[in-house]
Amino acid sequence: MTGKPGRPPRRRADVAFAAAACIVLAGYNNVAGARPWHQRWYPAVNALAATAALSAAAASGLTAADLGLRRDQLRSGLSLGSAAAAPVVAAFGLAALTPATRPLLNDQRVAGLDRRQLAYHVLLRIPVGTVAWEEIAFRGVLQAALRRVLAEPAATVVGSAVFGLWHIRPTAEALAVNRLAADRDARITAVAAVVAGTAGAGALLSLLRKRSGSLAAPVLLHLAANCGALLASALIRPTTDEAQPG
Repeated sequence: MTGKPGRPPRRRADVAFAAAACIVLAGYNNVAGARPWHQRWYPAVNALAATAALSAAAASGLTAADLGLRRDQLRSGLSLGSAAAAPVVAAFGLAALTPATRPLLNDQRVAGLDRRQLAYHVLLRIPVGTVAWEEIAFRGVLQAALRRVLAEPAATVVGSAVFGLWHIRPTAEALAVNRLAADRDARITAVAAVVAGTAGAGALLSLLRKRSGSLAAPVLLHLAANCGALLASALIRPTTDEAQPG
């Protein structure tokens, strides 16, 4: 299989690996994520999945540099990631302190969390089970696999689209828990809008990964967004142990 001038030829094995990565990631969170055992052992299961993804990538010939894991790029990644994460944290803090925007942060999934459960989410579940796993899978393995067989713009579009599809089930569940989009057409529209928005976020994370050369940059922004949203939602309501009389 020949490639374009100036680019190495694409091997069938590389194309097959990229296609398999797209299929597996498009289905993983929507199928395995719905299983009770996955919810119960979320950080551990996803940490194992990240390890398996890295092993498969290495076996396919992808290097640490391809995956954004070179140590000499860490400082650049931390610098760019911190710069990108700071306004996100500030925005969530401002939204939580402003009466007009507080209703936008209301999430019933946070309502029943006590302090220990909140700490578990912020310190373990989100950093390990969500952010590290998703960044390794998407901005690490998938992005590198796609860039090996596609031009940069196409690789970003495909990877971002798969990242959007990854969020179909969580979005539908969040809508149900928060009693939003009651009828079928409204749910479909809402899920499609969130998937499109998440794909856009995936493109931004991919850009950070490319510019910094390190997974640290998208990890920091992703962590700020997920933990910031949870903490802001918790800030506008008392945690369970505070709400109950002593």
